[in-house]
Amino acid sequence: MQQELELSVLPERISDETHLLQAGAAKLNIAVERVKGLKIRKRSIDARGKRVVFRVRIIFYIDELPAPDISPVNYANVAAAPPVIIVGAGPAGLFAALRCLEKGLRPIVVERGKSVQERRRDLAVLNRDGVVNSDSNYCFGEGGAGTYSDGKLYTRSNKRGDVQQVLAVFVAHGATEDILVDARPHIGTNKLPHIIQNIRHTILDHGGEIYFNSRVTDVLQKAGSVTGVELASGEQLLANHVILATGHSARDIFELFHRKRWLVEPKPFALGVRIEHPQEIIDQAQYHCLVRSEHLPPAYYSLVDQVEDRGVFSFCMCPGGVIAPCATDKGEVVVNGWSPSKRNNPYANSGTVVQVNLEDIPQVARYPFALMDFQHEVEERAYVLGGGNLVAPAQRMVDFVEGKLSNSLPVNSYKPGTKSVPLVDVLPAFIHDALRKALPLFGKKMKGYYTNEAVLVGVESRTSSPIRIPRDRVTLQHPQMSGLYPCGEGAGYAGGIVSAAIDGINCADAITR
Repeated sequence: MQQELELSVLPERISDETHLLQAGAAKLNIAVERVKGLKIRKRSIDARGKRVVFRVRIIFYIDELPAPDISPVNYANVAAAPPVIIVGAGPAGLFAALRCLEKGLRPIVVERGKSVQERRRDLAVLNRDGVVNSDSNYCFGEGGAGTYSDGKLYTRSNKRGDVQQVLAVFVAHGATEDILVDARPHIGTNKLPHIIQNIRHTILDHGGEIYFNSRVTDVLQKAGSVTGVELASGEQLLANHVILATGHSARDIFELFHRKRWLVEPKPFALGVRIEHPQEIIDQAQYHCLVRSEHLPPAYYSLVDQVEDRGVFSFCMCPGGVIAPCATDKGEVVVNGWSPSKRNNPYANSGTVVQVNLEDIPQVARYPFALMDFQHEVEERAYVLGGGNLVAPAQRMVDFVEGKLSNSLPVNSYKPGTKSVPLVDVLPAFIHDALRKALPLFGKKMKGYYTNEAVLVGVESRTSSPIRIPRDRVTLQHPQMSGLYPCGEGAGYAGGIVSAAIDGINCADAITR
């Protein structure tokens, strides 16, 4: 017999299975000897009271042993199967490829960037010298943007597909089983590349193909149906189905659609800055303590407010994290954040962004790329005011709100360096004004947040794609091109690793339908 309970557990007892068994038996009013095992279903931190606890949902096995947690997927060998071209080796592309294996289709994954091992060298040059390889950076390369920018797996996309299925695939390829139960699952930038490499081996070992350093420059078609793709090398790959999973920064693909007069649409996104605090400030605020317990992870926060009917919110919060340079071309500054698996850096950072709506940029009515151009102009302005080499314009938080140039900047995690700049010169007026009004409000919600020990680093602009590539709701194909499946975050249908992976699965399923 199985019985599910929710327990409140002190942090120092959360890893003590004997304690959990005893607590479960006591709540069930049975002898502890009858409880043969347990399985944690969900685990979250509750810091609302004076004492921080874990809320844990546990299945207790009474008079029976627990069943195995994960059943391995039996992928078929598809070397002789019909091909499906998948453009992009991010989570949407890789999970589409795995699903193709399950469905008896041969995935041919075409990635403009490099493998995770080679990509690491380009990131070292990017951080050290401020030199951007436009095809191999934090956004492009095996695993996509999430591989070296954190590996967060939290999602609200439960209605789009099976979240647990995606998490189980990560576990089968080397992630810890903690991600199956934590309320905010996280793999970490230091561990995710190895998992992505294992997924690559699964695809290749079962007859799939993967091509790196292979940027797609054209989608081939005949009489309104896809026939394949052409690479920058001039090579053509042929297939009747193409899943387009290029990521939110593949502006050249959007421009390709524009040249071919294929439909694209402007899409709202968000833009702002990345804000970094000493982690201890966040710990003190969230855990109501002077020093965080060794049994608690670095604290997380999520903040949102409305400023004159415009949303301002924290985004992609990284406890114990690092601010990273995420430009994909020369002459632009873009920042993002990541955390290692242990989240043991001394800083906490989060994107803090303002909603950008279609009506904010009147040109969208006649030009679908107006939001993308707006995004790019802000990134170029940040580069110029930073002084080059990916040095980012920055300002202390209170100075920003009060309109003062910061005389100095706090030591921070952004490796290319920061320069004191009044961010009013960088940000569009409506973004700047909304942030100025929101930050003191956030300070009222979280003690210690509003402080000059925090630094705002610009700009956080790649929150999501400013373009959507339309598709049919049922077939998931582009309305003008049979066999073409716009997919994932770049096409406007996902917002993170798990939702992108789910969309990749859904596109592969649409092919078999």
